[in-house]
Amino acid sequence: MRLLNIALPKGRLGEKVYRLLAQAGYPCPSLLEESRRLIFENAAEGVRYFWVKPSDVAIYVERGAADIGVAGKDILLEYRPDVYELSDLRLGCCRMCVAAPRTFRDSMDRTLRVATKFPRIARSYYSALNRDIDIIELHGSIEVAPILGLSDVIVDIVETGATLLENDLKLRETILPISARLIANKVSYQFQYDRITQLCRRVDALRQAERNEVQP
Repeated sequence: MRLLNIALPKGRLGEKVYRLLAQAGYPCPSLLEESRRLIFENAAEGVRYFWVKPSDVAIYVERGAADIGVAGKDILLEYRPDVYELSDLRLGCCRMCVAAPRTFRDSMDRTLRVATKFPRIARSYYSALNRDIDIIELHGSIEVAPILGLSDVIVDIVETGATLLENDLKLRETILPISARLIANKVSYQFQYDRITQLCRRVDALRQAERNEVQP
């Protein structure tokens, strides 16, 4: 039987996803061993896992190196990979937000300078508001941009808001909620439909059971 290739994002999110998949019947014990390996197989269960940078998961899936993978909704909206979005895993939950210095006052008379790692999402959001903006694309800690006068506001992912508070920034608007999504390569989904949909059903059943447990 051909192994089902599964791309996992490196880090805490990927570890949570793996535990969920293992519970669903797709374990690979060697993945939990201390090593520098990036690829792990369990031929008995028909799965092969590999770790990749979170922003690269969708590329591996789109290009067919992985049959399925887990990517944040932010990645899917920003890069728009040609993949199937199968399920919201409700893991890695956070928000895409607009933040600015507490003293900032916007004026429609001038172009709004927006620093962000997500130019497509930012443009789409402000386009819907008919707001004229100047995108400043950055790749590091963008909280510095408005403090040093490079931008008026930032568009970024916010989890707890602690970093904003520490840098005297205020959350102004929430653009959309973000969470981890299970995605599939379109060709793999066609030729391994039964295996992939079975995995989805098992994972969804586990997540529903967890939600039922926390409800009063």
